[in-house]
Amino acid sequence: MLHLRIVAPSDLTDEVTALLTADTAVSTVVVVRGAAAKPPGDLVEADIAREAANEVVDRLRELGVHRRGTVQLDPVETWLSRAGYDAEKLTPGSSADSVVWAEVTQQAYEDSEANWTFMSFMVLATTLASIAIVVDSLILVIGAMVLGPEFGAIAALGVALVRRRYQLLVLAVRTLVWGFVLAILVTTCLVLVARLAGWITPDILAEPRPDTAFIYSPDKWSFVVAVIAASAGVLSLTSAKIGGLSGVFISVTTIPAAGNVALGLAFAHWDEVWGSSLQLLVNISGMALAGWATLAVQQTVWSRVSRQRARLMRRRQGR
Repeated sequence: MLHLRIVAPSDLTDEVTALLTADTAVSTVVVVRGAAAKPPGDLVEADIAREAANEVVDRLRELGVHRRGTVQLDPVETWLSRAGYDAEKLTPGSSADSVVWAEVTQQAYEDSEANWTFMSFMVLATTLASIAIVVDSLILVIGAMVLGPEFGAIAALGVALVRRRYQLLVLAVRTLVWGFVLAILVTTCLVLVARLAGWITPDILAEPRPDTAFIYSPDKWSFVVAVIAASAGVLSLTSAKIGGLSGVFISVTTIPAAGNVALGLAFAHWDEVWGSSLQLLVNISGMALAGWATLAVQQTVWSRVSRQRARLMRRRQGR
């Protein structure tokens, strides 16, 4: 169940109210006239089955409510309502499976912003990955994967392609490029400082590193893992039930590969620079492709569900 909060200009309030009250997926509608001071207008609130959110939001956009007012969607964690129960039963599909595209798109824009926090996490995660490779610690590698913030921006690539938001595509690509470039450059400088201090030596890097050798040795499984992990991650981001997202962070070798690129640059180990760069490219490509495919399937499925709901509504209104 979602709670819909609308601030609408007074001349649109009757149309908005009629739209909501006529929809069987809406269980409650409340109208408070003259409640809004900025922008001036009325407050309309409603409870709606999550499965029907996309169609309702699209119809509100057609009325131009978002241009002159505000449309806000909030998840309702706990609710007691017979009308709400009936609304969900009358709406085709499952609440856990439904994708609210306005929610997903907004999250994609937020995750693709090249802000200070994103860049800081990229640098910290890549630096931690470099340390993990030096000491050959798989636990630290996992820590670096969890710390890395890049998955949101990679998932945004799929959202941009499926929803045809090309401005988002440019934003996500730019954020990823600048994020990895900055993280690698800063980490390379820190590795050079550690080399001058004697903390990291060529002899240390020449020693066998069985637990982290996979980072610069991509193979067919690197792509397969990236595809599976990204599909699971996108499902976690779009579903009302989030549980598997943490698994994505510890299964894809993007941040560790960037950390090893920095080490290779600092010590001129060009074979590892090449192998790690290829690993990074394979993982990002696999994740982006899987994210796009998963979202495309979800959009196709929910388009059919939406058409089924429209047919059911017409039948009920015709009785």
